[in-house]
Amino acid sequence: MQISLLGPFEITTDDGRTFAPNAPKLCRLLTVLALQPREAVATGTLIRELWGEDAPAGATRTLQTHIYHARRMLTDMQVTAAERQLLATQAPGYRIDVEDDEVDVCRFERLVQRAQGDLAEGDPQRAAGDLKQALSLWRGPVLSNFPTGDVLIGQAARLEELKIHALELRAETELRLGRHREFLPELRSLVNSHPLHEWFHGQLITALHRSGRRAEALQAYQNLYRILKRELGLAPSAELQRLQAQILSAAGPEQLLPLRLRIDHRPWALSTAVPATAIAG
Repeated sequence: MQISLLGPFEITTDDGRTFAPNAPKLCRLLTVLALQPREAVATGTLIRELWGEDAPAGATRTLQTHIYHARRMLTDMQVTAAERQLLATQAPGYRIDVEDDEVDVCRFERLVQRAQGDLAEGDPQRAAGDLKQALSLWRGPVLSNFPTGDVLIGQAARLEELKIHALELRAETELRLGRHREFLPELRSLVNSHPLHEWFHGQLITALHRSGRRAEALQAYQNLYRILKRELGLAPSAELQRLQAQILSAAGPEQLLPLRLRIDHRPWALSTAVPATAIAG
């Protein structure tokens, strides 16, 4: 089976059938469990996701009812060819017995982590393949077909941040491979989608200059300047100002210093574990 969270919540059976459960509480319950495959999630965490800080009296018993309905739903869907108990009771709560490869979030994180390692070791070609696979798993905004509770709001924000990190790595990879001209359309899209992300603007400016489009590179800097002034009352960072100065000094494209990600120094924190503060209770 496959549990898809990077977009609308969906479950795909072993024989290729896809289901999108229409019960929001069951979706939320299964999602929290799927983010920690084969690990017990505390009852308190599941209750907080379903009801927030105002859990009703008897919430534990109601949660047991939701678990029962989730088990029935999975059985009725016949999600796996082999008989197996997918939802198990395990102190301090419940666990879902699926493999990491059966959850798209886990596959995404593994591929991005591997790509970061490849890039740190000087193998952008392999990193490019891993990142292409990783980003292809995204089908839209995370968990977009049901309202999320307190626990999943934080998890969704975390996943969106990790997607941005994957996009940073992809841009870094493509430009290290010298694909400045080919990657321009995607850089323009990234700048449009993330207008306050200065590093994406810097990569667009660099790629334009290295493609022999000096005037457009300077115009891209002015666009960033206007956005930051209008939205935040700020000027571009000192690093971006130095980049502009290099272009204005008529430095050739080959002399332009790249805006490199600090791959070796960025902490890697892609664990899907629900934070301890969410598990308490």
